[in-house]
Amino acid sequence: MKFTQLQGNRISLIPLEFEHADSLFQCSRFPEIWGSLPIKVQTIKEMENFIYTAISGRERGEQFPYAVFDHKLNKFVGMTRYLRISQIHKNLNIGWTWYSPKVWRTAVNTECKYLLLKYAFEDWKAVRVEIITTTTHSRSQKAIERLGAKKEGILRKKYNELDYVIYSIIDEDWYEVKNRLEGFLEHSYTV
Repeated sequence: MKFTQLQGNRISLIPLEFEHADSLFQCSRFPEIWGSLPIKVQTIKEMENFIYTAISGRERGEQFPYAVFDHKLNKFVGMTRYLRISQIHKNLNIGWTWYSPKVWRTAVNTECKYLLLKYAFEDWKAVRVEIITTTTHSRSQKAIERLGAKKEGILRKKYNELDYVIYSIIDEDWYEVKNRLEGFLEHSYTV
């Protein structure tokens, strides 16, 4: 299965390209974005390197990165990606998600995760999707739990010598999670 652009009501997930570097750098210039993440992007060169690494991973078939375009604001507002893609085992991760604080506590993350999960389970036929965040990133943990993902435990010093909380959604969970997310989105579209 080939990963592709995903279209929602408020956002589009556009396959990441080098040409997105300046727009993504402009929306990433808030220190609070990077405070709980294992890297910091503070210069355009660091954003270009971040994008280069993501695109290189796509070329190896290990990940598929997206730039998040917000139709309401008419601009890019962040990034996300599928990671650790295992075609054989039909599982993958969703991660490296970050957004401009201008869209925090809006429908952007809910719709982003809905589109990614729907494509993973319904088109790609995933049996398991993992979402991982650092133990110190409480805002991210709350957002993942709000999706309906199940907390499985803590991985000590998993990446970058940091501890991570691992969550999952499996294929048997998907329709309950889907209904939950569609309810959140329906409410946000009518507000």
